Amino acid sequence: MKPDFSKHGGLLPAIVQHASTGKVLMLAYMNELAWEKTLETGAAHYWSRSRQRLWLKGEESGHTQVVKEILLDCDLDTILLKVEQRGGAACHAGYESCFYRRYEQGELVEVEKPVFDPKEVYRK
Repeated sequence: MKPDFSKHGGLLPAIVQHASTGKVLMLAYMNELAWEKTLETGAAHYWSRSRQRLWLKGEESGHTQVVKEILLDCDLDTILLKVEQRGGAACHAGYESCFYRRYEQGELVEVEKPVFDPKEVYRK
């Protein structure tokens, strides 16, 4: 069995979780090509909606994700990747997790410290 890419225009949500801590690191999207490349290489690949192309996580930053386990939901239209996060950060803003802010009484409060400076990592 594999994900049902006939749903949602062929782009399925992929929840990414740290394999050893269970911390949710990010949400991305996978199409069939990203799925196949992930299975083939063991490295997390996604479909970049902003760039409209296949994206190997960490191709610019070096903060790659080694896939340890893949789970699918009951409808086969959501993917859960349990990964080993290399480089310490999954978030392009420099944090371990993209979910580094907590909503408290109408405000967003940072609950993590950045792991890296994106200006240094993503020099263009």
